[in-house]
Amino acid sequence: MTETLRQPYPPIEPYASGLLDVGDGHRVYWERVGKPGGIPAVFLHGGPGGGCSPAHRQLFDPARYDVLLFDQRGCGRSEPHAELEANTTWHLVADIERLREMCGHDKWLVFGGSWGSTLSLAYAETHPARVSELILRGIFLLRKAEVDWYYQGGAAWLFPDKWERFLAPIPEAERGDLLEAFRKRLTGGDESEKVSAARAWAQWEGETITLLPDPATSGGFGEEQFAVAFARIENHYFVNKGWMEEGQLLRDVHKLKGIPGTIVQGRYDAATPVRSAWDLHRAWPEAEFHLIPDAGHAYSEPGILDRLIRATDAHADRHG
Repeated sequence: MTETLRQPYPPIEPYASGLLDVGDGHRVYWERVGKPGGIPAVFLHGGPGGGCSPAHRQLFDPARYDVLLFDQRGCGRSEPHAELEANTTWHLVADIERLREMCGHDKWLVFGGSWGSTLSLAYAETHPARVSELILRGIFLLRKAEVDWYYQGGAAWLFPDKWERFLAPIPEAERGDLLEAFRKRLTGGDESEKVSAARAWAQWEGETITLLPDPATSGGFGEEQFAVAFARIENHYFVNKGWMEEGQLLRDVHKLKGIPGTIVQGRYDAATPVRSAWDLHRAWPEAEFHLIPDAGHAYSEPGILDRLIRATDAHADRHG
């Protein structure tokens, strides 16, 4: 008999929320949902620059978990909007620690998908004693080949029609280095050029992350405020290689020894192809590895969602 796919928990409102001053002129929006004093967990959203949504709260059993969600620097409800100054991987790792201390947790489950998986690994490899478990989806290790695949023509072989729209704001003479060409427009003084480049960048991702077209997922990517933060921050991180050495996250996987882990990956993920999840699985064989045969990149795809909720439930079960 086929198992019924797990569905999200019912919608839930935060029991607490606020803005944390993390220094450097940044204030980070945070919220807590579930059971105060329950199993501690932190949710790390994608992008970078994506922000949290109410649906992310529904990945955890509210009767058992005390979950902190936050909008990373410069995006969502954090301030200032789309700010790139003092916005690096290591600023975000430090912010996660500030938030953990604010909550009073000794350690917590770290849940991250896409860029959130990158940040989860960076955090866990820096502060392994503070991580009770890792749940990672859509693995992105921020290696040059991964960035080139998605932003320099690899995925264009799958989506040539959508790639044309992505390229449209960039003159042909500048297409040899698309990260730099977009950076120039996303950080320049021409507001209409900035918005046009941001929308092209964001919609490319929004329309290529699901196995089948899904307007409910892709629709919001073209909204101006979201697109500007998303495109500026993603581009800023990728141009700067995440402020990491090439292959650093894979190199330092030994630091996760003893931390239970779950890796969930869509077989037909065009944004973060399965090779990275496989490389992480080979380097970290202790972690459970789930390759979803009929899914792309988005966490909301049925097989991925099912496996993520089973993973948070299993962690709660182990906590009794």
